[in-house]
Amino acid sequence: MSVPESSVPPLAVVLNPNAGGGLALREWPRLEAELRRRDQPFELILEDSGEDALARIQALPPRIGVLAVGGDGTVGALLPALVSVPKRQGRPLAVVPLGTGNDFAGMLGLKTGHFAEALDRLSFQPRDVDALEVRILEGDGAGRSHILLNGLGLGFDAAVTANMARAPARFQGFARYAWSAVATVRELHLAEVQITLDGQHFYDGPSPIVAVMNGTRYGGGFQISPRSDPRDGLLNVVAGGPVNRLQLMGLMLRVLRGTHLDQPQVHTAQGQEVTVRWDAPTPLHLDGDLHGQVTAIRVRVLKGAVRLLNA
Repeated sequence: MSVPESSVPPLAVVLNPNAGGGLALREWPRLEAELRRRDQPFELILEDSGEDALARIQALPPRIGVLAVGGDGTVGALLPALVSVPKRQGRPLAVVPLGTGNDFAGMLGLKTGHFAEALDRLSFQPRDVDALEVRILEGDGAGRSHILLNGLGLGFDAAVTANMARAPARFQGFARYAWSAVATVRELHLAEVQITLDGQHFYDGPSPIVAVMNGTRYGGGFQISPRSDPRDGLLNVVAGGPVNRLQLMGLMLRVLRGTHLDQPQVHTAQGQEVTVRWDAPTPLHLDGDLHGQVTAIRVRVLKGAVRLLNA
């Protein structure tokens, strides 16, 4: 179902010049040409810092929407201005993927560099999608809350994200994540984890990884939660364990295709709120950005909190 073209609001185009190793900045002239060809009103916000970009968005008139140009991290930095909560209406969001992973955009079928297709979707009916609110209970950043659109990983997944800095420069996107994942298997560590879902015990035992997802994929294409639906008002929990190195390698290959959920070492469920507690400090990533070591987090779903213009 399409809507009149006039329903598309003026857009603040937030471009992270470092996204995709500088790809976003290099591709801006081509994207700008597509916007002007459509007579789409826009204002460019070019900031290295997500905090600075967010501050500029929050200072704009309420009628201005946001076009995020970059990866999941670029979108995540802007979410405080985009999420609708009681007594506050968020700004509508459109996404042009030009980052390293682009996992939420990839789930939507948006492709890197396909600007015409991404902007053509602005004429579609907007869709309200869920978001995740994460509170760090213990560890680095304890007491702080974060809003996510795609998902988070604890343990092995976050260690893979950290090790991506060691990958050869010639590897980008999925290839960079895959290189790091293989390297991280050599350092496999199982810690004890306790997971409570909607007030009920879900999993208690040794585990290398726990993911809490709104989207279906991470790492540039790993289908960690293929049953996720960002419009169903539910989050998805995926926990592995106990596993050895060989089993973990086998599961990684299955995650590529999203065929791992029926394996005995994989525990998955849906709910509205989950608490994860570890017996040792464990690395955490939020939408691909590292957030130190934690021992406890709580995640709840924010149903229909973000309006997507080009979903």
